[in-house]
This record gives sequence, C-alpha cells and structure tokens, in this order.
Amino acid sequence: MNNILKINLALLISVCSLSVLLNGCGGYSSESLYPDDVTTVYVEMFDSRSFRRGVEYELTNAIAKRIETNTQYKVVSSRDRADTILSGQIENIEQSVLTSERQTGRAIEKDIELKAVVSWKNLKTGKLLLDNMSVNSRASFSEWQSQGFDYGATLAANILAERIVELMEKQW
Repeated sequence: MNNILKINLALLISVCSLSVLLNGCGGYSSESLYPDDVTTVYVEMFDSRSFRRGVEYELTNAIAKRIETNTQYKVVSSRDRADTILSGQIENIEQSVLTSERQTGRAIEKDIELKAVVSWKNLKTGKLLLDNMSVNSRASFSEWQSQGFDYGATLAANILAERIVELMEKQW
C-alpha cells in the first residue's frame, strides 16, 4: 500500500511540473514595449559641451536609426509633424589609456566614455516622457589596429544611442 501512495505522489508531482512548464511562468505579453500614444518622433541635433566636434552628429544619426529599427515610431524631419521631440546634450567625452607598451609607454588600447543628458517630450500633452535622464557608454579602440578616435567615438555613440532608445520603453 505504501508503494502505491509513493507512485501516486510522484505522478501528481510530475503532472503539476508538466502543467507549470506548458503554461509558462506568466507575465509575458505581446504588447509593445513603447508608449502607444506616440507615432512620430523628431530627433533634435544633440548639443555638445565637449571640445571634440562631430560626435554629436554621429550620436544624433545613430539615435534616429535605432528609433526606426527598434521601435514602431517613425522619425520625421519636421518638428511640426512630430508627436514627440527627443533632445539632449553630450555632457562629456573622456578618453583614457587602457593598456600601454611596456618599453615605450605608448598607448596600445584606449577607452572613450560618452556622457549625455536626454529629454523626450510629448507635444500633444506637454508631458515629459524623459526628463534630463543621464546616460553613458564606453567603447575601446586600438591605434595599433588602425582604429583611431573617430572609430572609438562612433562605437560609443552607437552604444549610447541603443541605451537612449531603451530609455524610451514604457516603465514596468
């Protein structure tokens, strides 16, 4: 009799486990990650407080491309046709040496960090969807591999653009 109870208990546990696996953990949804009341975004040219010029163009372009590919939004070229405006400023661009050659002290690998502040405003409601959110990114490059500052800055700008678009997601 004891063995029959053990077998029935094992069978019950197996059925329950299978039920949980087939039904999933719950909480999954096919709902969009981004606010539904927005269809168009105007991306303002980012400003830069750094003495290095050109990174703001890379960042603005990368953000527009990320919005188009990762969201359901359409990037428009006119502020008048936009539901929202995304704007920001590059606060700082820092470059540091990661590794250097032992004999000469020449940098082998360098690191770039971009720090920016981003705002996103809904023009229909006047509500700030992002209010001066700080975001940063890092990328490394090596002049020994024919990668200069521009290469590293482009990598860092693309990573920063990805993080900015992630900030545009709905809060959970």
